[in-house]
Amino acid sequence: MTGRRLVLATRNEHKVQELRQILADLVEELDLEIVSAAEVDGPDVRETEVSFEGNARLKAVALAEATGMPAVADDSGLVVDVLGGSPGVFSARWSGTTGGVDLPRADRDRANLRLLLEQISDVGEEHRSAAFVCAAVLALPDGTVDSTEGRVHGAIIREPRGDNGFGYDPVFVVGSDNDGNDHGRTLAEYSDEEKNAISHRGRAFRELAPILRKRLSE
Repeated sequence: MTGRRLVLATRNEHKVQELRQILADLVEELDLEIVSAAEVDGPDVRETEVSFEGNARLKAVALAEATGMPAVADDSGLVVDVLGGSPGVFSARWSGTTGGVDLPRADRDRANLRLLLEQISDVGEEHRSAAFVCAAVLALPDGTVDSTEGRVHGAIIREPRGDNGFGYDPVFVVGSDNDGNDHGRTLAEYSDEEKNAISHRGRAFRELAPILRKRLSE
């Protein structure tokens, strides 16, 4: 089947472009058009679950039901071992709000990052291990749901480095052996292509690609 549309549960055009890059081969093979929730007037869904997979499922199912199209959603975040897996699903809002009002994204990212570094400031390098986790979910209008997960392991450094990233990217060193971990690059020091090749989101969606191929060809 060709000429299919796949709607992504985000209004962030950067994430749409990122997914188009990750799934480029599949897009060409299936003549697949990837669109954002904003382009199809999709619903806003509150992330009320306590797992990445649960939140991604909520968004994908709601979008598929509302649009009648196959829908993909993801939820991702940072899990820090010494914090018992936090910030986890609360990664994007770890620092809360100011006066009950959400901060602009860049300000919120800085606040989240600053709070995280303060919380583990006294933790030695050997205990600063962490991982980025992403759950990706495909939901079809007939109720079929599939999910995958991607992880990238590393460690949290003490000072941000790099400009090509967002969120916690500037303090996350990929694949660190926790031995004086400043020798590695942070995700914010990777190019977009390099990051897509190893990131948690890239891994989750590459795992989802053969499932997409099967479901959208049926």
